[in-house]
Formats: sequence, C-alpha cells, structure tokens
Amino acid sequence: MYVSVTDAKGQLTELVRRAEAGDEIILTRHGHPAVRLVPVKAARDKASRRSLLDAVRKAAAAKAVDGPSAARNQDFLYGSDGLPE
Repeated sequence: MYVSVTDAKGQLTELVRRAEAGDEIILTRHGHPAVRLVPVKAARDKASRRSLLDAVRKAAAAKAVDGPSAARNQDFLYGSDGLPE
C-alpha cells in the first residue's frame, strides 16, 4: 500500500495498525517511495541469544577444516641472501 506523507499525517494510527497486522505500508514523497512502515520485532532475551550463539558456534566448528600447517612458510622462495630465487 502506497500512501503519500501528506495523507499519512491524518491516518497514522490506522497505518501503524495495518503495518502491525502485516500489511506493507510505503510512504511516498513526490510520488517516489521514501519510507516503509514495519513492525518492531521483540528483542530476544539473554538465554535465547546465548542458545543461538552456541548453535552457530557448534555448526561452524562442524564445518571447520584444517588449513595448511603454520610451520610451512614462504622461506623456501628466498635464498640465504634474502632475495627471491
């Protein structure tokens, strides 16, 4: 639903109610979309954030693969004088 900012001034309460109900409300300025009204999502509590982070860490650890050894470096590219060979 597109509504001009001027028209929205008189019906803001109704537009907020509709946005909370799930309708997409876009405010226009001079015929061009300017702002979208969206409902605010409730903040998660500390325990649910912690469980989400733990799940992400566990999933990341399962996907992690060993990379090249840190002992292998680029020294073999250079001679004893420090110049490339």
